[in-house]
Formats: sequence, structure tokens, C-alpha cells
Amino acid sequence: MALHNLKPAKGSVKKDIRKGRGEGSKRGGTATRGHKGAKSRSGYSRTPGFEGGQMPLYRRVPKFGFTNINKVTYQGVNLDTLQKLVDNGKIKDVVTFDDFVALGLVNKRELLKILGRGEIKTSLTVYAHKFSKKAQEAIEAAGGKVELI
Repeated sequence: MALHNLKPAKGSVKKDIRKGRGEGSKRGGTATRGHKGAKSRSGYSRTPGFEGGQMPLYRRVPKFGFTNINKVTYQGVNLDTLQKLVDNGKIKDVVTFDDFVALGLVNKRELLKILGRGEIKTSLTVYAHKFSKKAQEAIEAAGGKVELI
């Protein structure tokens, strides 16, 4: 090592080229922005979805249908699920909405509907917001009771 071959560590010295500071800087004139057009102007910012003046995709694609704001949706629980819970000993003779929430079958902000898939052999009193006809008949045939909330 000698004084004539000393260099700073690689990457430690960064020479910053100042743009738009005259022709002698190699980056004068247009300051690497090119000639004319929106991108060469100060304050330019492209809006999302802009396609250079071509009709944007979100305006070309057809829009159809609508969302009914008055639609009421129910979370369904079937009879075979109720029978499984009885067999596992998780519910007894009365099943309230709070029991369904505690078992994780329904969120507390949802509406509950009992559906008719499967069969029920146990006499239960079931509290729910709605029942299908088949479910109501099956519960009553098993000796149970249907209660609307």
C-alpha cells in the first residue's frame, strides 16, 4: 500500500449530479425530463387509472346490477347440526340465540334461521329469528317447540 493507490471504500463516496443547473453539468436544459408534455412540467402527478388519454378500463367495462340496501340476510343452522350438538351434550332442552353465539355458529349481529337439512330426534325448544317450513315441521314432529325472537 502506498499513498498513490489509496482510494475511499467502494460505495462510501457518492457523487451527486445536480439536475437543471446549466449546460456544463451535463443535466441542464430539460433536466432529463424530455421535451414538452405533462411529465416535463412541474407539479405533474398522474391520476390513478389514467391511460394516456385512452378511455380508461374502469370506464370501458360495462356496469350492471345493483345492491339492495334493504336485503335481509340470515345465518343458517341446519337440523343435523342441532342433533350433533345434542349428541355431544353441548345443548339441552332449550336453545336460545345466546347459545348459538356462544357455540360460535352465529355472530351476535347476525340473524339466525333454522334450516331443514338432516333430522332431529330430540325434543327441543328453539329460539331463532326465522325457521324454514321443513325445519319447523321436523322440530314439532319430534315433540319440540319453535319460538320466534
